[in-house]
Amino acid sequence: MCGIVAMLSQYEPVSAEKLESLTARLTHRGPEVRRQWIAPHQRVGLGHARLSIIDLVSGNQPLSSEDNRIHAVVNGEFYGHKKIRTQLELQSHQFKTHSDSEILIHLYEEYGTSCLRHLRGEFAFALWDEPNNRLFIARDRFGIKPLYYAWHQRKLHIASEVKALFAAGVPASWDRESIFQNSYFVMPQSQTLFKGVKQVPAGHFMLASNGELLTRQYWDFNYPEGSPSALKSDKEYADEVAAATEDAIKVRLEADVPVACYLSGGLDSSAVLGMAARHSSKPVSAFALAFEGERYNEGPIAERSASAVESNLTLIPVSDRDIADNFEAAIAQSETLAFNSNGVAKFLLSRAVQSAGFKVVLTGEGADEVFGGYPHFKRDNLLCGKSASDAQLLLQKLQTNNSVYKGLEKASLSNEKLEQAVRLLGYSPSLWECTAGISITLQQLFSVDFSLEFSQQNPYRVFLNEIDVQGQMARRHPVNQSMYLWSKTWLPNYILSFLGDRMEMAHSLEGRLPFLDHQLVEKVVQYPIEQKIRGMTEKFVLREAARPFITEEVYSREKHPFAAPTMLRQNGPLKTLVEDTLRSSELDSIPFFDSCRVKRLLDTYSSFDTGRQCELDAVLSAVLSAVFLRRAFRL
Repeated sequence: MCGIVAMLSQYEPVSAEKLESLTARLTHRGPEVRRQWIAPHQRVGLGHARLSIIDLVSGNQPLSSEDNRIHAVVNGEFYGHKKIRTQLELQSHQFKTHSDSEILIHLYEEYGTSCLRHLRGEFAFALWDEPNNRLFIARDRFGIKPLYYAWHQRKLHIASEVKALFAAGVPASWDRESIFQNSYFVMPQSQTLFKGVKQVPAGHFMLASNGELLTRQYWDFNYPEGSPSALKSDKEYADEVAAATEDAIKVRLEADVPVACYLSGGLDSSAVLGMAARHSSKPVSAFALAFEGERYNEGPIAERSASAVESNLTLIPVSDRDIADNFEAAIAQSETLAFNSNGVAKFLLSRAVQSAGFKVVLTGEGADEVFGGYPHFKRDNLLCGKSASDAQLLLQKLQTNNSVYKGLEKASLSNEKLEQAVRLLGYSPSLWECTAGISITLQQLFSVDFSLEFSQQNPYRVFLNEIDVQGQMARRHPVNQSMYLWSKTWLPNYILSFLGDRMEMAHSLEGRLPFLDHQLVEKVVQYPIEQKIRGMTEKFVLREAARPFITEEVYSREKHPFAAPTMLRQNGPLKTLVEDTLRSSELDSIPFFDSCRVKRLLDTYSSFDTGRQCELDAVLSAVLSAVFLRRAFRL
């Protein structure tokens, strides 16, 4: 993994000094080698900060073709690159390195932008095509790797993180509409919280030339219409998932440096570790968090899972003090608002893995999104086709089954804006209903002028206008519809960012996600709903596929969230951080929050029940994040 930057100018020469400043700002992503390339005509430049994983000797970037007419910088990994390299060499292509990244250059020479169909992995890249005077930039299918861009002073600036764009002189200010959209958890993938800064959406590429920018989608989930019937037995589906997952893990174990695994008490990471152990010639090193308090601590379960596969497990103790001390640094790296301190915990976990000498870690992210692991997916399934009385009984059972999720799987009050979206979709997504309480509370903290500015805007419609509702959602099962919506919001904007790439790369650590291997995903999206959610059991087919690789304890355990200790429900350093920061005059500098309303919420917090406090914790975390983002980037 690395940090990449690019600059494209219509008129003035690209500044070598500015290109270096962009690249240097991403040193945490690639601390080993920094290099830049500027075209002879000085209208385009590429920069690369390298973390060496494959071809430690000759794999430095920017890369170039044999005739030096195509140049590229790549962040990520291309799996199966050796086979592709052999095929390309048979077509007379000549390679300069043994890096997996170099296949991009030669695939592009053969297929143009259709080269994306041949790429398997987590990636973002920028490629300059001199003969055709075009900059080709793209992001992987799921948005695992970040890629941002901004126009500034008639130049297109591209970078792996927003902070590099700010280093190039792009003005740092809030995007008010994005803040509003984000408060409803439906910020489109193309937006960021910062004015003038955009993202390349997951599964998209862009072509820049002569001041114009063309965006095209090259991949999507493509859920089947209706409710697919079972064409195979449960065992056949499970065997297929096991084979595809093992293959995804095997290719992700390939590296010229040691590879570790994250581990929790859950099914996903335990399955990854168990399968990785089967395909490793020596014990796999695993790392797990151990929170204070029984409610959040999965350390003992992780220890039993690691012992079952003879893994070397390191438990990383995380205290309330640790989270408080690192909250601000994690937010600066994430460049987003956090609704839980779990990302801070990942920040600490990644730091520990890197300190132990690892550059690569396999993670379990993506399984809930692919196999239907979240309670709101289960809720959608329970409501589908059920009578009101039957649905109510099932929902009561769902609510009482999981104490950690208690309060998060039930619907909050609906509202007119949501009802308009429901009429368009033909059903009411539980994931939107269940976050409505947090949204409403957050909006109650907005200043009067900010609320009035967007009072007529429907955030759900704004979001839905950016996706192909009729082509990708109409006539689909509600669970598949909700999984699609999640893949366009929470997955790229939060799960893969604040809980993934940004926390790992803050410590020069490459995260690899087997469950988001597109060859695996393209199989599972076609499966019957009953293979994903069966009754009260989530991720049914994955649970069966993983059973030979996990303990009976993990196999039988219901989904628990990766959540960290809360903001105010216990006295300690984290509560002190929240109180001191949000009662300070610094909050007055946030242009969309009313500091008096925030302080009133702090004053009344203790009067609410546990379920309501859970919502308030998420809201206060977001407000605290806004203060730290302003501080980090002088917004």
